This record gives sequence, C-alpha cells and structure tokens, in this order.
Amino acid sequence: MEAASIAHAGGHAHDEHHGPPEAHRSSRVEPQLLGMLLFIISEIMVFGGFFTAYFFIRVAQGDPWPAPGTNLPVEVAGMNTAILVSSSFTIHWAEQCIKKNNRFGFKAGMLLTFLLGCSFLFIQINEYANIGFAPQDGAQQTVFFSLTGLHGAHVFIGLLLLLFVTIRAFRGHYSPEEHRGVEVPGIYWHFVDVMWLVVYFTVYIL
Repeated sequence: MEAASIAHAGGHAHDEHHGPPEAHRSSRVEPQLLGMLLFIISEIMVFGGFFTAYFFIRVAQGDPWPAPGTNLPVEVAGMNTAILVSSSFTIHWAEQCIKKNNRFGFKAGMLLTFLLGCSFLFIQINEYANIGFAPQDGAQQTVFFSLTGLHGAHVFIGLLLLLFVTIRAFRGHYSPEEHRGVEVPGIYWHFVDVMWLVVYFTVYIL
C-alpha cells in the first residue's frame, strides 16, 4: 500500500512541468505574422533615420521648408493620399469577404486595391517628372526624394504582394479557414498607408 502511494506521488511529480512552457505552447503568434511584424518594425527604424535628417534640417538648422524657389505639389499629393487611404478600405473589405466566403467581393476587393496602388505609384512618378528639382540640388531636395522614394519602393513591394494574392484569388485559392496569406500582405499594405500619412503631413503640410 505504501509503495503504491509512493508510486502515485511520483507519478504526479513526473507529470508536473516546471519552468517555461514548451516552445510550441508559448509561441502564440504564427511565424508568418511574427515575421511581418518584425519586418515592419525594422522598416520603421529605417524611416526614422530619414525623418531624423528631415527634422535636423528644419529644426536644428532652421532652414525654411520647402526651400526658396521650390514648390511642392500639395494638392496632387493630397489626391494621391486619398487614393492610397481608399486602398486600405478595399483590402479590408477583401479580407472580410474571404472570411465570409464571398469570393466575388474578395476578388473585387483585391483587384481594386491593386489598381489603386498602381494609380498612387504612377501619380508619384509623374510628380517626380514635373516637380522642377532634383535630389542633387541640395540637402532638402535629397531628403524629400529619399523619404518619398523610400515609401514608393515600399509601395512597389506591396504591389508585388498584392498581385500575387490577386492572381491566387482568381484561381480559387484561400477560404474562410485558410486566409493567412491574405492577412499578412494586408498588414504590410496598411503599414504602407499609415507611413504615407506620416510622410505626407510631415513633408507636404507642416
């Protein structure tokens, strides 16, 4: 009887787990989502470096912005901002549609998001072609092209992701149960939109 009690107690001691939980139990964030979040954090740091240069010119040196003789197309950039913000709503609509198995809405939302993103990038390139100054003209011009160009590069990467998702959407991929491949690019696209709002209000409005 005593031996059985000791064995029973030993079994309980063996079943108890001390220390941190196993890796697969403590990792509540999926690898794809975690990877995207870490990537976004690193990109925020990159943008932070360029914003530091921007504020150094405006605050530390006290230079007027934009530089004398330089005009920024605020109205065009504002229209472009509205286009990009609209794309956040369309991709959110697409995500909600696939969760409800509304395949038409999903495909329409992804296609609209891709087209809006292309429109934004086209307008920005056209803005560069007609803005009237070049990056090598001065520190302010360099910072302007660096910030907006860095964001434009992120838009281009986002468009590649959107194109991939859109093609898969029209091929019948994704479902209410399996749609992580839509959500992760969606998070990146929302980051691109929010970052542009920061760039727009900082560079064009302030």
